[in-house]
Amino acid sequence: MYTLLSGFYQYLTRKEEYYVLIIGLDNAGKTTLLERIKSLFSGVTGLPPDKIAPTVGLNIGRVDIKSSRINFWDLGGQRDLRSIWERYYTECHGIVFVVDSTDSRRLEECKDTFESMITNDGVEGVPVLMLANKQDVEGALRVEEIKEVFNKIAVKLGARDSRVLPISALEGDGVREAVDWLMIRLQRNKMTRPPVSR
Repeated sequence: MYTLLSGFYQYLTRKEEYYVLIIGLDNAGKTTLLERIKSLFSGVTGLPPDKIAPTVGLNIGRVDIKSSRINFWDLGGQRDLRSIWERYYTECHGIVFVVDSTDSRRLEECKDTFESMITNDGVEGVPVLMLANKQDVEGALRVEEIKEVFNKIAVKLGARDSRVLPISALEGDGVREAVDWLMIRLQRNKMTRPPVSR
C-alpha cells in the first residue's frame, strides 16, 4: 500500500524539466540575465551587478514555473569558449541568444556567431529567443535595428519558433515576458524535444 501511495504521490508531484542555453558574446549580460530570472521567478536575490564576473565555463540556474522546471545553462561567450557550446546543443530544449545593444562595433561578430549556432544540426527545431539587452542605456540600438542586421540569416531559422525581444537584464524590464514566451514554446515543442520528467 505504501508503494502505491508513494508512486501516486511522485506521479502527482513530478515536474517536466527543460534545459535552456543562455549564449551570446562576452559582456552581453548573460549572467546578469540569469541572476534577474532567478530573482523574478524564485524570489531569491541574485548577485548584485557589481559582483558578477565574466563566466568562464558554465553557470546554472533553476526556476520552477507551474509544474515545470527550467534549468538555465549560462555559457561563457569569450571567443575561445564558444567551441564548447555545441556540446550542449543536443541536450537543450531552447536557446536564449543575448545581444549587447550598446556594442554596435561587434554586431557583425555577433551575427556570425548566431549564424554558426543556428546552422548547427544539434539545434534543429529548437525554439530560439534573441534578447536585445541593455535597452536601458542611452544610445542602445533598437530592436528594429538589430533585426535588420539579423534578417539576412533569419531564413535559416526555418519554421521553428523564434523571436527578438527588448530587455534590460539590469533593470528587469522585459525579462518576465521573455521567459513567459520561452515557456510557451518549450511546451509547444514537446514532440520534437520531450522534457525530462522527474
